Amino acid sequence: MDIYRNKSTWKVLLAVIGVLIVLCSMLYAQYLAGSLAERETINVNAYAKAVKSLGNNAKNQNDDTAMEFYIIDSLGNVPIILEGEEGKLVGYHYSDDDEETTDQDYLRKRVDKLTKNGFRPIEGQGYARYIYYENSKLHRHISLFPLVQFLLLSTFIAFGYYLFSTSRKAEQNRVWAGMAKETAHQLGTPISAIIGWIEYLKDLSGTNLEQLEVVEELRNDVTRLELIADRFSKIGSHPELEQVNLVDQLNTCKTYMQRRAARKMVFDFPELSSPAVNAKINKHLFDWVIENLLRNALDAMGNSGRINVKLYKKNTKAIIEVSDTGKGIPVSKHKAVFMPGYTTKKRGWGLGLSLAKRIIENYHSGKIYVKNSKTDEGTTFTIQLPLA
Repeated sequence: MDIYRNKSTWKVLLAVIGVLIVLCSMLYAQYLAGSLAERETINVNAYAKAVKSLGNNAKNQNDDTAMEFYIIDSLGNVPIILEGEEGKLVGYHYSDDDEETTDQDYLRKRVDKLTKNGFRPIEGQGYARYIYYENSKLHRHISLFPLVQFLLLSTFIAFGYYLFSTSRKAEQNRVWAGMAKETAHQLGTPISAIIGWIEYLKDLSGTNLEQLEVVEELRNDVTRLELIADRFSKIGSHPELEQVNLVDQLNTCKTYMQRRAARKMVFDFPELSSPAVNAKINKHLFDWVIENLLRNALDAMGNSGRINVKLYKKNTKAIIEVSDTGKGIPVSKHKAVFMPGYTTKKRGWGLGLSLAKRIIENYHSGKIYVKNSKTDEGTTFTIQLPLA
């Protein structure tokens, strides 16, 4: 998948969509302006006709009634209700066919709603003793136009942000995967050569126990290097997951890290006899995450302290809590610690927790976060994994 080519395509697509939104907005605005201009022309003509009629002094009621109906019709789609002296209601423009409405229950509800909202009817005479009116459809369209415009632009911006954010994350993942696989590849050649030299030294040692012990320690270190190379090779791919008892796996990490920690460090882990908590994990990558958390905890505590690891079930999740008695993390940095490049160590690269987050969330469908932390009191990291 060519991420950069897709990014360019998305930019062009977003530009086209933006132009379409602007054109639609302009066309809609033109339509509203034209409708308003047409309505103003009709009202002016109605006013002129009324002036002429009054000037001609119509001699019979039919002429006056005809003039009233003409003016009502000229109001267009403005809903209007006329109330006679006996309280009878007649509505106009409440249906698409522009026929008058005499449904008293319906019209009374509309009148009550208007008066409840503070509307004061216009006083007339005869069968139009009181005149009520509501906003027209055109008025509602104009009122909704800013909202429609806002929704369109918001959708456009949100869509654009999502695409660019996805593109940025894809680029980061590509960089991570490339860097990790290249590291694994570069480690492979010297490791193979070292293994050959170890076998050669083993043959030279013969029955010398001291030399054989040294050779064995070298072999253990090379095995560790092979494990590290294997971990890097799995970044960016889809590692195989298997059902594992997390109690056993955590204690494996404890054994490895405890040998490399100061003697005053206390490791409080779940007992091997604890009830099994099974989850589907990749052992190598999972160990990497736990070892990274333990190594950070050891760095934060110096030569003495306590690391406490709790493991329990909660609904459909396996919960692992790793606590230490170190320096702590400021609240403002709880999320920043997972960002690439963030570190408080002089020699750190700031990649450990970022990789841990990717391993847990991308490959194991879990979560990792800082549960709580206080300066000079310690930190607790929480990992959530789906139960097997």
